[in-house]
Amino acid sequence: MHLDRIDQKLLNRLQVNFPLVSQPYALLGWDLGITEDEAIGRIGGLRAGGTIRQIGPLFDAKKLNYKTTLVAMRVTGTELDKAVQLLAEYPVSHAYERDHYFNLWFTLAVPATIDVDIELKKMVRPIKAEACFSLPALNLFKLRVFFDSGADEHTELAETSGVANSQPETGLSDADKKVINEIQQDLPLVYRPFREMAAKLEMSEEEFLGQCQSLLSRGVMRRFSVAVNHRQVGFVANGMACWPVPQEKIEQAGQRLASLREVSHCYERRTNPLWKYNLFAMIHGQAKEDCQRIADKVSADIGLNDGIMLFSTREFKKTRLKYPV
Repeated sequence: MHLDRIDQKLLNRLQVNFPLVSQPYALLGWDLGITEDEAIGRIGGLRAGGTIRQIGPLFDAKKLNYKTTLVAMRVTGTELDKAVQLLAEYPVSHAYERDHYFNLWFTLAVPATIDVDIELKKMVRPIKAEACFSLPALNLFKLRVFFDSGADEHTELAETSGVANSQPETGLSDADKKVINEIQQDLPLVYRPFREMAAKLEMSEEEFLGQCQSLLSRGVMRRFSVAVNHRQVGFVANGMACWPVPQEKIEQAGQRLASLREVSHCYERRTNPLWKYNLFAMIHGQAKEDCQRIADKVSADIGLNDGIMLFSTREFKKTRLKYPV
C-alpha cells in the first residue's frame, strides 16, 4: 500500500501515543496540519487496506492477575489445520508457523490462578501433537513494537521493563475493572469515540478518560496505540532469534538486544529438555538477511554461540490479547 508523507507521520504517531482525549482525531489532525475528517478518513483507509490492524490498549497482563507464556508445538499434516482451528477458541495471540522442527508457535494467556501446563494439556488434547511445551518468561528486557513507516522523524522508541519489577496490581477498583473490560475493543472512527463507552458505564466522558489516564500512569495499561501490519510497511521478515546464554551473560546480552530498534521483544525464558535456548529476541527487517545480520553481529559482539533464527512462514492469528477482569 502506498503511503504518502502524512500517512507515514500519522502511522508513526499512532504507534507511539494515541491521544486519550475527547476528540483524538481532531488533535491528531491538528498535529499534522489536516482536518479531523481527513484524519479519520486516512485512518479508515489504512485500516481498510490492512495496514492498521486495530486501535486499542495494550495491558500489562501481570497487573491484571493474568500470566502469559510462549508455546511451541510440533504438529503436521491435517493435525496442523485442526490446531489452527483450535487456536481460535482460546485466548491466543501471535500464532505463527515457523521454519523449524517445532513449527507452531503462539502466545497463551490464562488467569494467574490456573496452571499453564495443565491448561495446555487440556487445550491440545483434541489434536495429535508430536510435541508441545510452554516457555514462560523469566525476565523481560524489551516489549516495544514500532515499525518506522519512513517519515524520517526521530521518535523516541525505547521502552524496557523487567518482569521482576512488574508486580500484580492489587488496587484495581470497580471503576478500573469496568473501564478495562469496556475499552478492550477496536476504537471506532467517530468524532468522540470514547463517549459511547463512557455512557455504557454510566460515566461522564471526562471520568472515563481520567480512569484511562490513571491506568496508563500506573502501568496497568502499557500504552494505547495502533497495532500495525508490519508487512504492509516494508518489514516483511520476522525472525525469532534464540541463544543458549550462560547466566552470567544473560543481562548483558538482553540489554544489548533491547537497545536495537529492529528488536521489538526480548525475553529470558525457561528452558526444558527439548529446548535449550533461554534468550529470545524478535527481530524485524526488510529481508531475512537483515535479521540474520543483526543476530550475527550481537553474537560476535557479546560472544554468543549456537544461536538459531526461526522465520515465520505463515501467520495464523495476530491480535492483542483481551483480559476480562
